Amino acid sequence: MSMNIGSPSEDGEEQPMTEINTTPLVDVMLVLLIIFLITVPVAIQTIPLTLPTVTNLPTTTKPENVLLSVDANCDTFWGQQKVETKQELLDRGVAALKAEIKRQEAKGGKIELPEVHIRGDKDMEYRCVGGVIFTMQRAGFQKIGFISQPTPGNVTR
Repeated sequence: MSMNIGSPSEDGEEQPMTEINTTPLVDVMLVLLIIFLITVPVAIQTIPLTLPTVTNLPTTTKPENVLLSVDANCDTFWGQQKVETKQELLDRGVAALKAEIKRQEAKGGKIELPEVHIRGDKDMEYRCVGGVIFTMQRAGFQKIGFISQPTPGNVTR
């Protein structure tokens, strides 16, 4: 490697170099370009996933199951009757669960807890159905499911 200090002037003193050496700058830029070319594909790499396919199974509705509906205005319906407050929904859930447990104990045998089936309007906010799920879980229901409209030709028999 050599170093260029400057050219001597007429009086014999050296002048400062006024030209910029761009070679180190180009070297740094090429190294950065190579680093970015290597790291960008790694950062953008996607993970291959197999998403679940949707199949609609016919539900077997038992008489002891609770059917709830939630409309776009966050109104909750127990069967066909409107439930005014979350406390009323909780009380009705606890009462229905206790009554079903007593009925199954009287018959003897294994106790199967009823399920909650929720039908939700497609235009409702999630907080509406989230509050219903939370309330029914507080009431003691362990199985909560959603009922949806099957797509045509996608029903499994």
